[in-house]
Amino acid sequence: MDLGSRHPLRRFWRSAQDFWQGPTARLAWGLIATLVVITVLQLLVQYRLNVWNRDFFNALEFRDAAELWHQTHLLALFAALSIGLAVTAVWGRMTFQRSWRAWVSRHLIDAWLGGGRYLHIEMGNGEHQNAEYRITEDARLATDAPIDLVVGLLAAVLTAGTFVVVLWHVGGALDATVFGVSFTIPGYLVVAAVAYAVLTTGTLMIVGRHMIGVIESKNQAEAELKYAVAHLRERATRRMSPGDVQEAASEVGSALSDVLSEWHHLAWQYMRTTYISHGNTLLAPLVGLILCVPHYVQGTMLLGDVTQAAAAFVAVQGAFNWLIDNFPRLAECLSSANRVGNLLLAFDQLEAAEGTPALAADSHRKGPSLRP
Repeated sequence: MDLGSRHPLRRFWRSAQDFWQGPTARLAWGLIATLVVITVLQLLVQYRLNVWNRDFFNALEFRDAAELWHQTHLLALFAALSIGLAVTAVWGRMTFQRSWRAWVSRHLIDAWLGGGRYLHIEMGNGEHQNAEYRITEDARLATDAPIDLVVGLLAAVLTAGTFVVVLWHVGGALDATVFGVSFTIPGYLVVAAVAYAVLTTGTLMIVGRHMIGVIESKNQAEAELKYAVAHLRERATRRMSPGDVQEAASEVGSALSDVLSEWHHLAWQYMRTTYISHGNTLLAPLVGLILCVPHYVQGTMLLGDVTQAAAAFVAVQGAFNWLIDNFPRLAECLSSANRVGNLLLAFDQLEAAEGTPALAADSHRKGPSLRP
């Protein structure tokens, strides 16, 4: 048995990555290829819509009725393509999530049931393992979020690269004079977009630096509440004295108080990060427009160029600020994966004590025994 991966996240990934091997490898890699192709096609449509934005508003500025009618027809086509790709992307992501979750859950259940470990797994690493909760809820969160996050990150990288080029080309250079000193800023819209993204993302990282720990504490408190309620139900099947009933009710009440306290802490974390995320959503489109004002006033930009640059600025901000939009879900995912990893480490300890081969290490060779 390999007990080298003592960190819960590494232990989770060492087990979960076996989905990409063995009998499920073709399905896994096929879904990955499908999602990559869809992401690229969505980017192409997004870029074409950005160009459409320029052409439409230029036609509007010149009052070109024929061109406006032509651009209206094109919009219907691009909208249909975008909607079709979005629906296909949802199918691909959810199929991947369902398949990966099924593999991980069966793997965990096999390890839990093997050797009667479910009888000895209640307490480990200083906390109730509550395997039922980790196999169901934590396994779901640990396998759902990574697919969305990875696909979203790929889209963000491609979008940033594409629309940085658009900003550089459309915005050009800006001549400025500060305190009597004249200078030129090449690609000033790109410089502004990067600076703005660094400011917002850096601020979020500082404000939300405790969120992962808070979410993990909240998840543990939820698991403890489920454990207390389940324990009360087990006691209820036997004859209980009034004192036992009161003790069990007190345990449930205490666990509920812990849950509410952790939710209070989490609410404050969300409120703090919302200052940044909501402010960015509100300001980014306006900042893009304002930055284009000097060129528009000088007559070196048409109205269509301004709207195209503003839309590209928003696209770049959305890509650069991927972390802002996904930070809470990333924290939730890491917390759940960490908890599943802790459960797997507890299984490893029991397997070492039993002297039996680790199911977790051999799963890619013999596969889980549970079937739907």
